[in-house]
Amino acid sequence: ASYMLRYTFFYGITEDLQVTLTTPTVIERLENAPRTRGNSMMPSNGDIEAALWYRFFSNAFGVGKRFESTAILGVSAPTEDVRGQVNVGNSIHGAISTGYASRTWYAWLGGGYQYYFEKDNEQLGDLPYASMVIGYRPDVFMGDYPKPDWRIFVESLAEFPGDNKVNGQFFSTDERSKKVLVGPSILGLTGPWGISFGALFPVYQDLIPNTPREKYRVSLNISYWL
Repeated sequence: ASYMLRYTFFYGITEDLQVTLTTPTVIERLENAPRTRGNSMMPSNGDIEAALWYRFFSNAFGVGKRFESTAILGVSAPTEDVRGQVNVGNSIHGAISTGYASRTWYAWLGGGYQYYFEKDNEQLGDLPYASMVIGYRPDVFMGDYPKPDWRIFVESLAEFPGDNKVNGQFFSTDERSKKVLVGPSILGLTGPWGISFGALFPVYQDLIPNTPREKYRVSLNISYWL
């Protein structure tokens, strides 16, 4: 298991443009963590990340309904020297997402790419990924603040991590691992607090040599907004 505290700061430059900075306090790390981001907003590893968010399309219609599309560009610095037995350097991350939201239904589709720079003749493999989320808010939670707001989601995540390099040579192959994971999650909001809990289960794994197979991923996030 991995445990950490994260502090995320947001600053709105305009209505559609904002910058974010997220920093971790890592309590315990996974020894052989899978190559994943977890989500676009913040990395699931111990990286410090600054990002620029640009909402380039927004169409609000009806009551509480909207379509939105957002592009993200970020830079990250690791808080450890080695990750998965490979020296880990700084990285860049780009992502784009588009979706629909209403008071009852949510649907989001996105994809991204993370590239790690070489450090001391070693380089962590890059990570293209794509995700899709469908969410539903039951009628019982349609009340306004301060009533609690709970939502149910089904998430899917496809990842295509590349192999690591040492002295410019791949560890095993220039092919990529391929993973598809699907699972449920819940999100609860009340006042300044938020809690989310979910699990992802692999439905497809085609892995390069020496890559451990995954059985499941479980995440629990507790948030407090100032």
